[in-house]
Amino acid sequence: MIFEGGFEPRREPAEHASANAMAIMKDEPRSGCPIAATLDIVGDRWTLVILRDLFIGKKRYSDFLASPERITTNILASRLDRIARAGLASRKAYQTRSRRYEYELTDKGRDLLPILQAMSRWGNKHYPETFTPPASFMKARR
Repeated sequence: MIFEGGFEPRREPAEHASANAMAIMKDEPRSGCPIAATLDIVGDRWTLVILRDLFIGKKRYSDFLASPERITTNILASRLDRIARAGLASRKAYQTRSRRYEYELTDKGRDLLPILQAMSRWGNKHYPETFTPPASFMKARR
């Protein structure tokens, strides 16, 4: 099948598909388009903001709550769980009584850095009133 504009879906043979990737997905991707499949994971209004925070060093639930966007606690818990299930970050308990977790980007999550940097450049260009991200974030390499 070739999509309008010449995109042909790339499918892995079933024997090569990642069992882990299949296990974390609740629903089938809405299409074979790589953009749509990516948006299925990071396309809501909070996930990329949380990933941004992970890139700048935030690790704990309270760190994310302190962000200026003021995410609600139920949405934050849901998105952190989704990020971990999608393999974008790992979750490690740092406290066992009243279990609490720290999150750290995985290689798969770190691969999103160039996208976040490009979005920051685009936002600064077209919305000049937005803040300039720290140089350490913009110059970071995957």
